[in-house]
Amino acid sequence: MFHVSPSHSGRQASTPTRRRGRPRRVLGRVAAALALAAGIALLPPAPRAEAAVALERVTSFGANPGNLNMYVHRPSSLPANAPVVVALHGCTQSAQIYADNSGLATFADRHGFLLVLAETTSLNNANKCFNWFQAADIGRGQGEAASVRQMVAHAVSAYGADAGRVNVTGLSAGGGMTAVMLAAYPDVFKAGAVMAGLPYDCATDVLGAFTCMSPGVDRTPQDWAQRVRNTYPGYTGPWPKVSVWQGDNDPTVVPRNADELRDQWTQVHGLDQTPDRSSTVGPNNTRRDEYLAGDGTVAVEVNRVPAIGHGTPVDPGGGAEQCGATGTANFIDSICSSYWVTRFFGLDTSAPGPGDLSAPTGLRSTGVTGSSIALAWEPVPGATGYAVYRGGTRVGAPADPRYTDSGLAAGTTHTYSVAARGADGAEGARSAQVTADTTGAAATCWTASNYEHVRAARATTSGGYVYAKGSNQNMGLNNTFVIRTLKESPTGYYVLADARCP
Repeated sequence: MFHVSPSHSGRQASTPTRRRGRPRRVLGRVAAALALAAGIALLPPAPRAEAAVALERVTSFGANPGNLNMYVHRPSSLPANAPVVVALHGCTQSAQIYADNSGLATFADRHGFLLVLAETTSLNNANKCFNWFQAADIGRGQGEAASVRQMVAHAVSAYGADAGRVNVTGLSAGGGMTAVMLAAYPDVFKAGAVMAGLPYDCATDVLGAFTCMSPGVDRTPQDWAQRVRNTYPGYTGPWPKVSVWQGDNDPTVVPRNADELRDQWTQVHGLDQTPDRSSTVGPNNTRRDEYLAGDGTVAVEVNRVPAIGHGTPVDPGGGAEQCGATGTANFIDSICSSYWVTRFFGLDTSAPGPGDLSAPTGLRSTGVTGSSIALAWEPVPGATGYAVYRGGTRVGAPADPRYTDSGLAAGTTHTYSVAARGADGAEGARSAQVTADTTGAAATCWTASNYEHVRAARATTSGGYVYAKGSNQNMGLNNTFVIRTLKESPTGYYVLADARCP
């Protein structure tokens, strides 16, 4: 259950039994009133079985400004330079409860990664929720976010873990805090998996948090993405890839939040919100949409789990794709999400992944008309077919290394890439891109400052940045100093063309 309650601003790591601010009973009444207003019942957690996963308590891992607890599950066969997965529990839960029920420890033991479990307490939040909605806890170098970062640094120094393979996942409030960690520390986390969680910077107070949870907050992808970028201004490195998990029948964190998380993180990666690939996975046919980066790897995926409410999906049993337990509230018998998350993080060495087939080379346009563009490329050894992408969307699956894209408008510009496909249908890495124009209607080019482009309605602005109308490409800051060229084709659709406009 996701119970948000006000956090305490006064934290004393050296004397954790002392509390500042309102008495706990007052906080409990406030939380209960807010919860009931949002239609959420404050129920005690269900009984759970005796702890099954061995955890080590780490009592000193840094300054700990967020006053969190750190636990570690270390497999007996932990290799040198092991990857790290940080796990963040849901409200009313603990590190032990999440370790015992989520199934993550099963795959830590199987594949040899270090499992770090952060834990908050009722001193921080009356319902033991991570404070994903409090400004003092969600910024880089601040509060709970900084404490989790210090846990990662300690895992690297004390356990010899690999700083280049650190991932994070969490449920509910822990899912909201997972988004926080990805936004505040993109230089630390390679990937994250948000379970029934919230977009980053969705709320900055308790009432706003309940609105985010239900009915949800609808913002533009540009707005959501800018909130992430504002957290670490000037960051130019790669962004973490993100896996979103959402129950179709979740009444606590409504399914709209999966859409908003998708909008936020696809836009951060410079992608549109149309999936490049859709499929079903697991025994219950969980629906998966994937959004691919330019190299063909998955940058964002959204997993919509049918017929479940609010919780971490698990599938108890001893099968290769099974895990977890259902003896505690908010662990729901459905699909072993930890199995798929481990694969998404690239930690399942027994599972084949993308990139087994090399990227095609020599992609080129071999002919154009007013409505078509013909393509060809060099064959890839072992490929049984190919996937052709136009602007990031798959438009064809030819068996041979050539393809003609037809039905295009005259005088329009299109960008293509190609991936090889194996006998099992899995795609390898994508080729370098090539751009081609259909013949016919001449395109119009406009060169001006970003400010003038916005004034002329060739572009829009959001969060101080300018975006080309139609293509939604980021043009840079909204000012008179940045000069860009836009190509209009067809009418009302603009693409950046600084180096290739007639």
